[in-house]
Amino acid sequence: MERVICLGIGYIFGLFQSAYFYGKAHGIDIRQHGSGNAGTTNTLRVLGTKAGLIVFAGDCLKCMAAVWLTRLIFVGSHPEMIYLLCLYAGAGAILGHNYPFYMGFKGGKGIAATAGMILSFHPYFIVMGVTVFFGIFLTTHLVSLGSLLVYLGFVIEMIICGQKGVFGAMSQAQLYEMYALAVALAGMAYWKHRQNIVRLIHGNERRTYLFKKNKVDVEETKK
Repeated sequence: MERVICLGIGYIFGLFQSAYFYGKAHGIDIRQHGSGNAGTTNTLRVLGTKAGLIVFAGDCLKCMAAVWLTRLIFVGSHPEMIYLLCLYAGAGAILGHNYPFYMGFKGGKGIAATAGMILSFHPYFIVMGVTVFFGIFLTTHLVSLGSLLVYLGFVIEMIICGQKGVFGAMSQAQLYEMYALAVALAGMAYWKHRQNIVRLIHGNERRTYLFKKNKVDVEETKK
């Protein structure tokens, strides 16, 4: 039951669609422009760097809030499995972001929300996430590649930390559950990025720049 509650908490927080609401505040439906994705990268390309950073912060913070609330509620009653419950909350927030019911289950790809989960889950994961993503992004300007490699690193570090006892007195069964959930989240991210993966393979994935103009016309058709 605790797992379902945490998943539900996360999903509710995840329903706050930063890109959609920011776009509406500026007179557009972000899903009808650029790539059609209601997320940070498309917002940055369509509405500019400031908009992209605001949307990233919103999506990141909603997942962090879900994890923090879960920790606050359950750390006293379930201290031995608090990391597992926090992971469920993070997963729920990513699901809510990717598949919001009130938007016809058409949301984003969950990377900014994942960043929030990584930042609030355990300090060890922050170094990995920041190093891998920005190391890749700043050298290649490929957001998708950085995002996919962060998920790969997340799964690997989850298993290493779990087997080394970083998460405390969790049973092996609970650790395996955490690993399976991390793999499922990675699988969902790779599925959401399947078109990006094809473009990466063919070498024609679009590059994104923070300090150079990459804004697209809001009337541009979807690519």
